[in-house]
Amino acid sequence: MKDKTRENVYQAFVGEAKAYFRLLAYAQKAAEEDVPQVALLFRAIAEAERVHATRHLNLAKEVVVKDTDTNLEASFQREKTISENVYPEFIRQAEEEGEQAAAIAFGHARDAETYHAKLYERAMLHVIKDAVVEYHVCQVCGYVTDRKIPDKCPICGAPPEKFKTVT
Repeated sequence: MKDKTRENVYQAFVGEAKAYFRLLAYAQKAAEEDVPQVALLFRAIAEAERVHATRHLNLAKEVVVKDTDTNLEASFQREKTISENVYPEFIRQAEEEGEQAAAIAFGHARDAETYHAKLYERAMLHVIKDAVVEYHVCQVCGYVTDRKIPDKCPICGAPPEKFKTVT
């Protein structure tokens, strides 16, 4: 794929992925406001945006999706970069502007990304190579564990019922 088209495919993927999540949030709000038909419309169009994003990602796979070991290494490096460089700067800027809610959300994300990196690292070291386990994801901050659901999230303190099991 030529450079400009590759960049456009990637940008299209990012835009469609953002639209998918934005529309799901709109659908949730419409449902909360008891406007079920509009909620359904938002969910339907969100699904269409997911289709678009998936098609664009499939076009870009030759660029972004490699073998599993390479994908693990790239994911590990991204998590480390984000947790060690990107989120600390976001936190600093939010605190400078007095945006405490954003600073807390960024802090939770930073800490969760650190745990994500550790899970990737264990996978790269083949600690979990052949074991198929379930993961538990805190729906408040994004913390992930392959152990039992904790009594409270180690990052944000959420109770066990705020965890979603991924199998």
